[in-house]
Amino acid sequence: MSQHLFLSLVIVAISPLPGGFQHSDVSPTQENPADLDCGLPEPSSRIVGGSDVQPGSWPWQVSLHQGGGHICGGSLIAPSWVLSAAHCFIRNGTLEPAAEWSVFLGVHSHDGPLDNIQVHAVAAILVPDNYSRVELGSDLALLRLASPARLGPGVRPVCLPRASHHFAHGKTCRATGWGDVQEADPLPLPWVLQEVELRLLGEAACQCLYSRPGPFNLTFQLLPGMLCAGYPEGRKDTCQGDSGGPLVCEDGGRWFQVGITSFGFGCGRRNRPGVFTAVAPFEAWIQEQVMGSEPGPAFLSQAQKSQAGPQEPRENCTIALPECGKAPRPGTWPWEAQVMVPGSRPCHGALVSESWVLAPASCFLDRITSDSPPLDLEAWRVFLPSRPGPERVAHFVAHENASWDDASGLVLLQLSAPVNLSAAPRAVCLPHPDHYFLPGSRCRLARWGRGEPAPAPGAQLEAELLSGWWCHCLYGRRGASVPPPGDPPHALCPTYREEEEAGRCWNGSSWSLLCREEGTWFLAGIRDFPSGCLRPRAFSPLQTHGPWISHVTQGAYLEDQLIWDWGPEGDETETQTCPPHTEHGACGLRPKAIAAGVLWPWLAEVHVTGGRVCTGILVAPGWVLAATHCILRLGATTVPYIEVYLGRSEASPLPQGHQVTSAPPLLCQTEGGHWVLMGMAVRGSRELFTAIGPEEAWISQTVGEAHFLNPGGSPYWPPGGSDLCPPDLAGDSGSPKATPLFLLLLAVLIQG
Repeated sequence: MSQHLFLSLVIVAISPLPGGFQHSDVSPTQENPADLDCGLPEPSSRIVGGSDVQPGSWPWQVSLHQGGGHICGGSLIAPSWVLSAAHCFIRNGTLEPAAEWSVFLGVHSHDGPLDNIQVHAVAAILVPDNYSRVELGSDLALLRLASPARLGPGVRPVCLPRASHHFAHGKTCRATGWGDVQEADPLPLPWVLQEVELRLLGEAACQCLYSRPGPFNLTFQLLPGMLCAGYPEGRKDTCQGDSGGPLVCEDGGRWFQVGITSFGFGCGRRNRPGVFTAVAPFEAWIQEQVMGSEPGPAFLSQAQKSQAGPQEPRENCTIALPECGKAPRPGTWPWEAQVMVPGSRPCHGALVSESWVLAPASCFLDRITSDSPPLDLEAWRVFLPSRPGPERVAHFVAHENASWDDASGLVLLQLSAPVNLSAAPRAVCLPHPDHYFLPGSRCRLARWGRGEPAPAPGAQLEAELLSGWWCHCLYGRRGASVPPPGDPPHALCPTYREEEEAGRCWNGSSWSLLCREEGTWFLAGIRDFPSGCLRPRAFSPLQTHGPWISHVTQGAYLEDQLIWDWGPEGDETETQTCPPHTEHGACGLRPKAIAAGVLWPWLAEVHVTGGRVCTGILVAPGWVLAATHCILRLGATTVPYIEVYLGRSEASPLPQGHQVTSAPPLLCQTEGGHWVLMGMAVRGSRELFTAIGPEEAWISQTVGEAHFLNPGGSPYWPPGGSDLCPPDLAGDSGSPKATPLFLLLLAVLIQG
C-alpha cells in the first residue's frame, strides 16, 4: 500500500440528522435487565444541517488518549469494556503498554469544561491473535478499564449485534469522532464531537469500486469481516483521528454498533468509501474475552429481520465520475470567473466550488498588505458564465505568503450565495498533492489575472507537458534532486505551438495551465510572474496549495489522478540530479522524446543567401556556433545575408529548394545526463570534426555567456556501446588542428 494513503480516518463532510428518532413498534429481545440501557442516546433538539453533535447525543463515544492527547476513538460496550481498532495500539508489530493509555468518557468538546467527564486508566488491551496489518482484517481491540464507568445520562453503552444480525445495504448510519475534517485538515477549536451520515454498501458494490484503479493505480481486495460505508461520489467519510470510533445504525429504536472505523484510501475521495471492521462476525471473540464480566456487553437480537434477508438483490456497481472539470469544448471554460473591483481592471480567476473563486493575488496586492485599509467588499462583483447577473463577494482570504512569494500568489473569494453547478457554470478540478501530470499530457493556456487576451480570436493555445526532469533541471539548481512522481513538482513546463507561431512571448501576460485527463480538466499550474522569453515557460504547480484551498473552502473539488500510464517501468521514478547551469538555465538538456516537438532544442537552422542551410548550435541566448565553410565562400570578402531559425529542428520541413550543406555536430552525453558539444564537422566529412575544447578561450572571450564543463564533468561512455561518442573519438588527438577559421560565431537577435 502506498505511503500516501491514510490508514486511519476522520470526518470529511457533515450531513444533517433527523430531528428525532423513529422508534419501531418491535422491541429488541432483552438478554438481561441491564440491556435496556444500551443504544439509547439522550433526547436532543438537533438542528437540521448542523455539524456539531449535541451533548449526550452519542453517550458511548470514547476518546482514547496517549501522551496527553487524543489519538483514536472507541465505544463503551459495557461498564468495564471499550471497543476500538487494533491498529491504534500496534507499533512496529508490538502491542503498546496499556499503562500508556487513558479512556475519556462523556466528552463533548476537547476544549470545553471538564464537568461530568470520566477518565479511566486501562488495565489491559486485547487484540485478535491473527491481526497483523490493518488491510488484512481483524482490526479490532478490547480495552479493559481499571475501574468500571459510572453509567448515567451522558455515559451509556452501545448495543452490539449478534453474528446473525443483518443490516441491509443502502441503510443510512452514523459515524462519529474528533478526527480531521479533511485530509491533513484537523478539526478546529473548540474540537466538538462531529457526526457524518454514511450509507452501508454491499460487499459486491464496494469491491467493484475498489477494483477500479484509484490513487497510484491501486486496487484493494476486501476480506471477510470488513464492511464499507460511504458514497461512490465521496465527499463524506471518516478520516485521520477517527480510527477505532463507532459506526452505528438504528434498529427498533436502539443504536447498534455495526462497524469500527478502520482505514481508507485518503478521506472522502471519489469511489473510495471508508472501510470498517464489521462487529457482528466477531461476537464469539468478544464474548470470549469479556467472559465473567458483570454486567457484560449487550448483544441484542435483531428487532425486525430484513425483508430481503439472504436473497437481498445485488447492488449495481455505479462508478462515480468527476463532478468538476467538464467543458463543452476546449477554450470555453465554464469555470472562468471575472472579478470586478471599482477602480481596477478586470481580474480573471477560476470557480473551484459552489461558493469560492480562486484568483491571483497580484490583482489585489495593494489591498492585502499589512498597512492597507480594511476591504470594502460591498462593491465587488464576480461574473460567471451563463449567469444572468453578477455575484456579490462575502469574504476574501489571501494566502499567508501571497505578498512575497510568486508561487503562493493566490486569493480565495467567497460568493454571497452558492451557485448551482448542475448546469453552467461548473467548477474546475484541482489536483491532490500526490497528483502526477504525465509528460505529453495535453494542456491549454487560460486567462489568469489581468493578462492580455490571446493574440487571435479563438486561439486555443494548445500545450504539451515536457518531462519533470527536463523542466526541473532547466530552472532548478545544479545537482538538485528531481522530485519523483507523487511528490509535488517544483515547476510544470508546457511547450505550446500557437505562441511560437505568433512570434511573440507575451511577457506581460499571466496565464493558468489547464491539463486534461480522460476528458476532465485540472487547474494544474499558474504563471503570475515574468520570466522573459526563456523557453519553455515555467508554471508554478497548484498541487502544493490543494490543502490550503480545501481548508478555506471546505468543498473545493480536489480530484484523483485519472491517467496512470507512466511509461516503461522505472522511467521517471529513478533518482535523478540536475546538470550544470548558466545564468539562463541548464545547458545541454534534451527533453525526453514526446509525440511532437523539438528533440534537440539547441539546434539552429542557419539560412544563407543562395538557398544554403547550415546546422548551428545555440551556445548562449544570443549566440549560435556554426562551421565557417558553410557560411563563407572561399575568397569571399563580404558576409552574406543570414537568418537563424530556432526551435524548428525535426518539427518543420525545410523551404522548397533548401538543403542542409553541413553535417550534424558531434554531441556526447555525460553521466549527469546533459549533452556536450565536442566538435563541428569538417567540410565534406561525417567522421572528422573540429574539436571545440581548444577554442574555449576564443569562444569565452567572444561570447562571455557560454558554459564550459569543469574537469569533473567529462563525457560518460555507456558500457556496451550506443549511438553516443566512442572512447577513442573522445580522446582522439589526431583530429584536424582547429583554428578560428573553421568555426564562426553568429550574434543572433532572438525575437519572441
